[in-house]
Amino acid sequence: MKAAAEPGTGLTVAVAPGCVPRLLRLSADNESYTAYRSAGGYHPIGDIDSLLGEVRLSGLLGRGGAAFPMAVKLRTVRQAHLRGLETVVVANGEEGEPASVKDRWLLRHRPHLVIDGLRLAAHVVGARRAWVYVSDPAAAAAVDAALAEVDVDSIDGLQICIATVDPGYIAGEETAAVRAINGGPAKPTDKPPRPFQRGVGGHPTLVSNVETLANLPFLQRNGSREFRSAGTSLSPGTFLMTVTGASRPAALYEVPHGLAFTDLLALHGVPAEHVGGVLAGGYFAGLMNRAVLDTTLDHETFRGHGSGLGCGAVAILTDDCPVAVAAAVLSYFDRENAGQCGSCFNGTAAMAAVTNALRDGVAASDDIARLQRWSVVLRGRGACATLDGAANVAASLLGQFPQLVERHLAGDCESCQAGAWRAERPFEVEAVTRP
Repeated sequence: MKAAAEPGTGLTVAVAPGCVPRLLRLSADNESYTAYRSAGGYHPIGDIDSLLGEVRLSGLLGRGGAAFPMAVKLRTVRQAHLRGLETVVVANGEEGEPASVKDRWLLRHRPHLVIDGLRLAAHVVGARRAWVYVSDPAAAAAVDAALAEVDVDSIDGLQICIATVDPGYIAGEETAAVRAINGGPAKPTDKPPRPFQRGVGGHPTLVSNVETLANLPFLQRNGSREFRSAGTSLSPGTFLMTVTGASRPAALYEVPHGLAFTDLLALHGVPAEHVGGVLAGGYFAGLMNRAVLDTTLDHETFRGHGSGLGCGAVAILTDDCPVAVAAAVLSYFDRENAGQCGSCFNGTAAMAAVTNALRDGVAASDDIARLQRWSVVLRGRGACATLDGAANVAASLLGQFPQLVERHLAGDCESCQAGAWRAERPFEVEAVTRP
């Protein structure tokens, strides 16, 4: 299918060959209410239990990073509603992951698809109030304009508000979203309680990623069987991938789960023989070596390799040294952690220091031993998963590229000696439209 370029950014937007798009719309224009409605949007809801049953049968997994079953989230908050409690729904579009652009794209270009999905989720859980939570001004403006277009009957009287925050890696964590909407800082809180127990305004709250919600209108209109016509049995449906690296412009692709990684490379125009590995799942899932060439793009396969698809962001490494990439990502975690938990504040700093020293050829074997230990013992600490992401990066560097680590200990990396790769926000995707 013909690709479209994001105006002013160089972002390529395309659909994998043979994949019928469900989420992307390859048009230079943002989708209007009239266009969305004429294509079947804002379809009458019908029986709530039937809709929830179709979501369960579809196997829809969350697209925010954790791949949690959407039906379980919906059912849990719905049970609170059935007990007589007020419930709330939040569309989480903060997308603090610099290497991902999918949620911003959907909010900017297909805001009605997101609002429609939010409407459906709200009805399943009995919510009369909903929030769209963002940090991108252009996304907020697009949603605001869409809400001004839509008539109240189309969203069945649902009250939808927009909450905007400053961007940050931890600002998109679900308890950070709730805390910010409640008037606090966009920083995670200790769990329990989780939002489904006590969230916005103290009410049970469903916090769901924008792309996850955007799948609900297709599922409502077409059913679980059609939804499962793409993807794999354990990772059904299509999903959005942000692809960066390999000295090529960033791209946003809609692909079916189960697509061969080599087919993604062909779509992106990167020869397989040039690939040394990837940074997977945004920054969170860590590094993979050339074994990625034998994978398919689904959760079960990536988990089997000790990695993850996460939010669907993949940076392809060709000329970039994985040690330098790990150092840059860990330095980012060091700067971006919430500063609330000592284990994370100190742990990310320590791991960043070791990988930076390794990149620069001044680390010792004892430093690597400490890094190995930290990558194990620091997991699960703190209020959010930032420290887990840092541990993933450290552990994957040591496990996937042991020979490269040894070369750096010996000061023998030609790539870094020629000028080490450095980045404040590694593989960041620029989404701001320029004049």
